[in-house]
Amino acid sequence: MIYIIMGVSGCGKSNLAAHLSEKLDWTLHEGDDFHPQENVEKMAQGEPLTDEDRFPWLLRLHKVIQRERCSGSDALVTCSALKRLYRQIMLHGSRAFDHDILPPVAPDVFFLFLHGDYSLIHQRMVARRGHYMKADLLRSQFDALEPPLDEENVLSLDISKSITDLGTEVEQHIIGLKSSPVVL
Repeated sequence: MIYIIMGVSGCGKSNLAAHLSEKLDWTLHEGDDFHPQENVEKMAQGEPLTDEDRFPWLLRLHKVIQRERCSGSDALVTCSALKRLYRQIMLHGSRAFDHDILPPVAPDVFFLFLHGDYSLIHQRMVARRGHYMKADLLRSQFDALEPPLDEENVLSLDISKSITDLGTEVEQHIIGLKSSPVVL
């Protein structure tokens, strides 16, 4: 099973992913580590990324997800996954560009959508140190955000809760999936 932890910058993707990785003993792939250097430099200069900037990065993440799925491993991937197209690229790779009707989900991939209030996330971003993504870019992320639909295998998580509480919600989700008659 793969969980893609998604949401705007500063919502707590990396913190939740680290917590879950330790608690569940699942492999963690930090999406930021797969950005081309040009993207990192652009964000560090306060420039929002375009779709064209993001596509190579999303295709890299697709390969990681496919590798984990093929190996039968459980894994966590962090990625903003702001738009439906981005999520489709992560699931289907370059086939997402063909505009064919693709299934909105893969049966063993779930999105954990971390959502919250702009002011709370902005406050978190201002307080964090050592990250190239500047708080000034948060508005552009909210503007681009297309919240996932239920049909996209999504579990919505309110970031006003503690990491421990969010982790418990995810664990309950896993338990529910394992007790479901659907084979993953």
